[in-house]
Formats: sequence, C-alpha cells, structure tokens
Amino acid sequence: MSPTSSPAHAAGPVPGSSLSAARRTRELAKTVGGAEVDVLVVGLGATGAGAALDAAARGLTVAAIDAHDLAFGTSRWSSKLIHGGLRYLASGQLDVAHESAVERGVLMERTAPHLVAAQPFVLPLTPLVPRAQAALAWAGFRAGDTLRLAARTARATLPRPRRLSTAETRHLAPALRTDGLRGGLLSWDGRLTDDARLVTALARTAAARGARILTRVRALELTGSGARVRDELTGEEGEIRARAVINASGVWAGELIDGIRIRPSRGTHLVLRAERLGSLPAGLHIPIPGETNRFVLVLPQGDGRVYVGLTDEPVDGPVPDVPEVPETDIGFLLDVLGSVLDAPVHRDDVVGAFAGLRPLLDTTPEGSGEPSRTADISRRHAVLTSPDGVVTVVGGKLTTYRRMAEDAVDAAVTARRLQAGSSPTATLPLVGAAAPARLAALAAPARLVRRYGTEAEAVQTLGAHDARGQEPVLPGHPVTRAELLWAVRHEGALDAADLLDRRTRIGLVPEDRAEALRTADEILGEALAGQN
Repeated sequence: MSPTSSPAHAAGPVPGSSLSAARRTRELAKTVGGAEVDVLVVGLGATGAGAALDAAARGLTVAAIDAHDLAFGTSRWSSKLIHGGLRYLASGQLDVAHESAVERGVLMERTAPHLVAAQPFVLPLTPLVPRAQAALAWAGFRAGDTLRLAARTARATLPRPRRLSTAETRHLAPALRTDGLRGGLLSWDGRLTDDARLVTALARTAAARGARILTRVRALELTGSGARVRDELTGEEGEIRARAVINASGVWAGELIDGIRIRPSRGTHLVLRAERLGSLPAGLHIPIPGETNRFVLVLPQGDGRVYVGLTDEPVDGPVPDVPEVPETDIGFLLDVLGSVLDAPVHRDDVVGAFAGLRPLLDTTPEGSGEPSRTADISRRHAVLTSPDGVVTVVGGKLTTYRRMAEDAVDAAVTARRLQAGSSPTATLPLVGAAAPARLAALAAPARLVRRYGTEAEAVQTLGAHDARGQEPVLPGHPVTRAELLWAVRHEGALDAADLLDRRTRIGLVPEDRAEALRTADEILGEALAGQN
C-alpha cells in the first residue's frame, strides 16, 4: 500500500497504534511467563523497531523490549539526515551507496513522506576550497544525482544539484564571510523532521500490527529460545519465550552475545539558537581542512535551533547510556564553522550539545591492530547468527534501518524455520504517512503535519479541547502542551524524560529542559491518572 491509499484517521490515532502505560502493563503481563512468541526483538532504536514492524507485518507474533525508552540510544543522536550514499560512492562502496539511495527514496516517497523532506545544502566556495576540490565536490554531487536516478527517486522529490552565483550563495547563507567567496554548490538530500519521531512511528505501526512494544524491560540474558528479563519499573524478573530472538541493541550488542566486537564511534553535534546564525534557508556543507570527503554540516531545524556536526572519533571502554561531549569535539566544530562565517561563533553561543555512538562492527583480526580511524570503517551492516541461534544485526546507518531490519528478520525466519513470507515494509506506510497532496490539505499547522502527518488534526483537536492545550510548553519553543498529552496517551511516554528528551527535543538545551520540566510533570501526572 502506498501513502496515497493510506486511510484517513483525523478523528484520532491510527487504530491499534496507541502506546500507553496501561497497554504496557497488560501486554507485559501476557508476555513475561506467558505463551511463546514467534520473534523477540531486543532494542527499540530504528533497527529494532523496524524489525518488530517487519516481523509483525509478515504475520508473526512479536514482542519487542528495550531497557529504557523508544529511541533511547544512537537513533536519537543522528544528524537527522537520510543520506543518499554519496560518501560511500566516493569511497568505492557502490553497493552501500546504492542501498542508501534506494532506502532514502522508500522513506521520502512511500513510507514516511510526512517525516522526511528534501533538504537543500550549500557548499560555499571560499578561499579554503581550492578549485580542484570544488571540481571534485561538483562531480560528487552529479554522481549523487545519478544515484537518485538509479534508485528511481523522482526529480520532484529531490531537485538536481546546481552551481550558485555569489549573490545566490549569500542569499541562502547570509552569515557567510564574503571575502574571496566565489559562489557555491547547491545539492539536496533527505532530512528527517526528527529521528526519534521516526522510531516512535515505527513502534506504533508495529503495535497496530499486533507487536507488543515493551519499554523499561531489560534483557539480562539472551538465548536462541528467549530471554531472562527485568521490569525496570518494578524490579521483577521473568522469562520471555520465543521461537526466534533478534539482538538489535546497537552499541550494546556485544554485551548480550559473546564474540561480537563493536568499535563505537562518537558523532558530536552542537546546538545553537537560530538567531545566532540568522536566516538559513539552506543547510551548509563546510569542508574539513585536510579532508577530501568529509564535511561539517550546519542543519537548521525549524524550531528555533540549528545543529552543527559532526565528529567521527573512536570511543574506548564501557559504553555509557548517554555519551558525554568532550570539549575537544566542541572546539573542533567551532573552528571549522568559524572558517566560513563573517562573525565567529563562540563557546558561550553553544546552548547544548549531544553525541551518538555509531555501532560499527570491528572486523579486524585479533592481534592485527585497530584501524587508524573509525571514519575508515565500513558502514555496511552485518547480520550474525550465534551458535544457539540468536540473530544480531549491527553496523549500518539510520537511512538503511529498514533493510537492516528486513535482513535480520529474514535470518531469523531461516534459522528458526518460521512460517512467514517476504518483507512488505518497502511499501508499508508508517503511522501518519500520506501523499504530499493529502498532507498539504490537512487542517493543521504545517509544523504539526511534519511531525504527526495525518494525525496532526487529532493533535490539534486535542489542544482545542483544553483551555491551555495550544499554549507552548515554554516561551520561544513551538511544542505545545497538547503534544505532551498526546505523547503520554498515544506514544508510550512514561516519564518527563520521555517527553522532553525523545517525544520532543526540548531537552537538547539544558536551560529549556529545566524550564519545561514542571509543565511536563504536571501533564504527565494528569494523563497517567486518566489511564487508571
């Protein structure tokens, strides 16, 4: 089914998709110590939620657990980009590049056009970009357009790259330094409204297909026939029995299955107030000095904030729940940003920062030494099956989560001889998806449509029913009280951190988070009381 045939559900949430504390309690009681499910998925990032949807869409019974929340790990710390694979093309990974371009098209045109839109980027041709490097970049953008064509993504979805005059470059990026500027290169890629919202949509779409989505349930031990788990809210332990088990826990995958070596790579982003850089109709590609194929990205978010990222640094030692951002990363990003701006951005202008850990598979032989840089490790994903039958999926990129999930479920179906057909997820619309014309006709603000798709009208109506529902959670930020209430009632938010850090991204700026916390606690208390 295409988004054009997705039914309307403006009066409320998509039937069967609502996640709530009450639903969690009911389904947890049925699952732990209950009847065997066909597939148990561990991890509810993009790949894990995608695997839960893939298995449920094939008619299998599914339980999916996470020790924390939806999108708690790497999936919420991305650049929010749905890449077309240009970087992989430049490094000779043609299969990875093509796969990325195909999956970008799937998201933009079929499964999530409400969440993924075309994003323009300007590469300013400053004196720091030699003409030879500019020519190489232009050739790369043209090759990227060829990838788009090979992936059968429409020209209307992603416009062609083109050269910009100096005046056009300044119009799209007024903060640029004009001295020596000789124009720019305009390219396009896919951009998510919010990566955590993609995961939420995946989990809810899976739930509508019957999957049990269980957050705050930690896997203590995995075997090919299930898991020993602990309810992190009560401390109670028990067993979930399953015919097949998929380990999609990302950077923590090696902690659950022996023999899997993950080499985490830290990707850091800065958060700036949008007024600091002025009007930004487009994002920026800023070449990193000394690198031929790496850039710092400037990413306007449409919510009064701008992200600047990202780094690619190896991380040693235990994997933290939430990675810290070192000052060295902040200094590096500010230095590269300052190389093209008319007025430099200072450390005091950085109102927030976040880092994600890429779950790169370490394939170097034992004792042979590590690769010199995590940037040089392939982004291909891998599906590995342990001797007792646990299927682990690691590596990859956010863009290719659907293909990773499909491959993992294929492996589980084969290994455990489950009765299931092929994956339908390449044409399965996520909650809220619809054709662009249908989305444009919705009687709701464009900002809500970009976040909730066809459910935007229901969110808007929820706000209208409450005298304060359409008030912003905090001054200067667009998120309303109704959105927090919706998150508790329909998106499985269980505490204030779920609301501020994942269902919305208010928490990316600590000052904003502190100001919004009281309102979040108030709404959470009222909503949870209504479920009892």
